[in-house]
Amino acid sequence: MSAHTSTRVRPEATGVDTRLPWWALALPAAAFVALLMLMTGPGEAHAAAGDPGVGGFLERIQQTLSL
Repeated sequence: MSAHTSTRVRPEATGVDTRLPWWALALPAAAFVALLMLMTGPGEAHAAAGDPGVGGFLERIQQTLSL
């Protein structure tokens, strides 16, 4: 008595599985919101009355690099 062989045909893979895990959308969205909040935060957003312009900018860069 011979063993019965399966005659089912597997469907061929036609593409990539398109289902994403929940974190594949949640993490980029959370990172975008965090960066947006950092950009629009109220910390030091007001301009000073005697704004020195480029000189003040260069002075801040110098202070940052000297730390």
